[in-house]
Amino acid sequence: MAQKIADEMDRRILKELLADARITNNELADRVGLSASPCLRRLRRLEESGVIRGYTALVDPAIEGWTMTAIATVRLSRQHEDEIVMFEDAIRGWDEVLECHLVTGSRDYVLKVMSAGLEQYERFIKEKIARLKCVASIETSFVMNTIKERRI
Repeated sequence: MAQKIADEMDRRILKELLADARITNNELADRVGLSASPCLRRLRRLEESGVIRGYTALVDPAIEGWTMTAIATVRLSRQHEDEIVMFEDAIRGWDEVLECHLVTGSRDYVLKVMSAGLEQYERFIKEKIARLKCVASIETSFVMNTIKERRI
């Protein structure tokens, strides 16, 4: 990925977009010290090369009724391909799971899960995760406060 970023100017463009992706090209060009046309060419190159994968809105989870965040760790019963596929396919279909990471250590996956509260989270565990035959154990920690959250 480093080769796709040509120089410090590309980094400045990315920094500005991370702060405000809705910025106009003219404003972006002003902030990074370029004229509009070269700025737009750089922006298009960053998009076409996959450095910029897209633009999105950050929505307050409470709008969806999600007021509780849980970090769940999952251990599979076996590390066989069929069980891995079963688990990952199921996870991809569940809206409550915002993130799923395959990790090293004593657990296989770390999930970031949002729900409307403890009852809904319990229902999610009982009706979805625990019903997967490939799941050996689940441990959950609930987020009390988010100190830092950065999206890149």
